[in-house]
Amino acid sequence: MTVHSGEGPRIVVGVDGSESSKQALRWALRQAEVTGSVLEAVTAWEYPQLYGSLGWMPPLSEEEVDFERIAHQVLLDAVKEVAGPEPSVEMRTTVAFGPPTSVLLEASKGASLLVLGSRGHGGFTEALLGSVGQHCTHHATCPVVIIRGAPETV
Repeated sequence: MTVHSGEGPRIVVGVDGSESSKQALRWALRQAEVTGSVLEAVTAWEYPQLYGSLGWMPPLSEEEVDFERIAHQVLLDAVKEVAGPEPSVEMRTTVAFGPPTSVLLEASKGASLLVLGSRGHGGFTEALLGSVGQHCTHHATCPVVIIRGAPETV
């Protein structure tokens, strides 16, 4: 992954296809409009660890499931839903292999802002920060904004 620098303000937003990440993308898009920033939507992907009765099992072959293609499609669908076919700002999309925390921290090097969603589980736990957000707020080299969704009504 390339570190971007010297090309004006850049906002990085983590997108995993969840409603929370789409809310973060909406917020980041508005912020990019206001600040004249380039918006980079980033998705991380990994091979799932499969467990069986014999312990750890290797991932399925690439012919069976193309996880990178799926991640790319999830990202493109979220960007299209939020920004439409012609975004109001310059947008880039990045799909990278690795744990979300590592991918987001690497992508945010040289950025002016890292934006993430936060998924709550209702009640008191909504106040708690998710593990990716927690890690990024402690280790990012730029400011981090966590977008919390509207509370769910019962």
